[in-house]
Amino acid sequence: MRYAKAILQTANDNNTGAVLFGDMKSVNDTIKGSRELQAVLQSPVIKANDKQEALLKIFSGQSSTTHSLIRILVENKRASLLGQVAESYISLYNDEHGVKVASVTTAVPLSQELESRVMAKVKELTGSEEVNLTSEIDPSIIGGFILRVGDVQYDASIANQFRKLKREFSKSI
Repeated sequence: MRYAKAILQTANDNNTGAVLFGDMKSVNDTIKGSRELQAVLQSPVIKANDKQEALLKIFSGQSSTTHSLIRILVENKRASLLGQVAESYISLYNDEHGVKVASVTTAVPLSQELESRVMAKVKELTGSEEVNLTSEIDPSIIGGFILRVGDVQYDASIANQFRKLKREFSKSI
């Protein structure tokens, strides 16, 4: 996304990449966590000035670069893209700094020991010492885990094994 690339370039020029990374994580988390804010950003009824004022108040603690991004998006009638820009920035920043992002989905919360083992395996698979691991809980997988690293997914869930068995039985009949 061009806005994210422009912001990353600005951050690199000003040596503020880490600050903006924190800002974009905060923006992304805030937008994802608030259906009301998502509705405001998407609404064609709410005036651009009102959107800008609300966003600048919500993100008042962020850097001036983040405030400039908000103003530019609102001026270009692209306020609804703020969350996507933040997500793209995070991804670009991680790629540039060699940080691998992995997510693990389990039926129950990960213990500290198991999380350490998963982290070690991801580091081994990616060859990167910088790994950002997120954990999700989804009881529908019954047991086991689903590990995603970039575009690669390894599904070792019980639910997936049941689906495989069902397909095998279907072929046999």
